[in-house]
Amino acid sequence: MDLGLQGKRALVMGGTKGLGRSIADALAEEGAALVISGRDQGRLDQAAAELKAKGAASAAGVVADVASSADMDKLAAAAEKALGGVDILVLNHGGPPPCTASEITEPALLEWFQHIVVSPIRITNALLPKMRERGWGRIIVVGSTGLQHPIPTLALSNTLRASIWGWLKTLSGEVAKDGVTMNILAPGTIQTDRVIQTTTKRAQQLNISYEDALAQAAAEIPAGRLGVPGDYGPMGAFLASEKGGYITGSLIRVDGGRVRGMV
Repeated sequence: MDLGLQGKRALVMGGTKGLGRSIADALAEEGAALVISGRDQGRLDQAAAELKAKGAASAAGVVADVASSADMDKLAAAAEKALGGVDILVLNHGGPPPCTASEITEPALLEWFQHIVVSPIRITNALLPKMRERGWGRIIVVGSTGLQHPIPTLALSNTLRASIWGWLKTLSGEVAKDGVTMNILAPGTIQTDRVIQTTTKRAQQLNISYEDALAQAAAEIPAGRLGVPGDYGPMGAFLASEKGGYITGSLIRVDGGRVRGMV
């Protein structure tokens, strides 16, 4: 299937590894031009070279930290300069440390509000007006199934991601008529650094081995296995494509059937 992404211009935040990288890989294979962000220039340069080898029309890395509003402004400007404009924006960032709801502290809440809510909204506000002017744009949030099935060990993430979901659902209705779609792509248990972190926390809470905790997590998934990044990225490419143009304001799960709810 030709997704119509040849030459489309994409900014993928956190694009050197994990879920962000899986979307960047899928966009590269479709011939998109890419800017990826991260905090290490060496890793960015290596990832950019690999994305070019996969078929990206071009690829470049820009150092930016989601903890900094100023970095979001610089990243938006750098991506527009490198690409000549941004058609596709993938909002992605690391997650807060595992904790229960009773363990949430005010300093942690404020710190991670910047990462999860303020910075994604800021960079969207910088890039969205030109998408609307051109009559075409795609915004994808790398989310979490915790939005529908709160994860007990990720209470801080559950709390703050609910805010970005409310923002996206509201804004998507405002910009749909301008040809801009906005969706959350929610991973289940995908084998990334984050899963190592959460599984370690689970093992500690249950007083079992890491291997046993990982096996328990896999047993909860109807597909019978943990996901891999390659399961996730192609759906991101579809949502970014011409073919996905009538999907907006939605939360789409890639979770092997783990969430049993019907909405």
